[in-house]
Amino acid sequence: MVADGRFRSDLFYRFNVFPITVPPLRERTEDIPLLLRYFVSKYARRMKKRIERIAGDTITALSEYSWPGNVRELQNFIERAVILTPGEELNAPLSELRASMPSPFPATSNVQLSLREIEKGRILDVLRQAGWVVGGPSGAAARLGIKRTTLLYRMEKLGIPRQPLSVESEN
Repeated sequence: MVADGRFRSDLFYRFNVFPITVPPLRERTEDIPLLLRYFVSKYARRMKKRIERIAGDTITALSEYSWPGNVRELQNFIERAVILTPGEELNAPLSELRASMPSPFPATSNVQLSLREIEKGRILDVLRQAGWVVGGPSGAAARLGIKRTTLLYRMEKLGIPRQPLSVESEN
C-alpha cells in the first residue's frame, strides 16, 4: 500500500517496529468456544436475555466452520443467534453455515488456481454480465468498483480481448 501511495510511509515504519501477526480464525479453532461464550454473554446482556447453555453440537459445528469472514463473521452470527433465541439455550441457525454463500472461486479438482487465473475469471464473469460493456454506470468497471482505464489495463495484462470472439457462442 505504501508503494501504491495508499498508505503513509512514515506511519508504516512506525507500526513496523514490532509487527504482530494474527492468524485467521480457521487456524485457531481452539479460540472459537471462548469467543462464542464471550459474544453470547455480551449480546445476551445487551438484549436483557438469560442464555445459560450452548449445546455441544453447536460448539462443534461452529468450531468446524472455516469462518471466511473471520472473527467479525462469528460475532455477527452469534448476535443474530442471540436475537433468535427464545429460551435459556442458544438457538444458533446452523443451517446458515451449511448453506452459506457459494465460494467466489471456481470449483476445481485438486488444482490450485493462481491469483492471475482467479482475477481473469472474475473479470470475464463480470464482462459477460455487463454484456461486454467496459465503461459507464452499468459497465464491468463500475461493477468491479474500479476505473475503466484500470480495467482495460488489467484486461490487456491478462490477455482478455475487448470483445468476445463470438457473441453467439456466449448465449
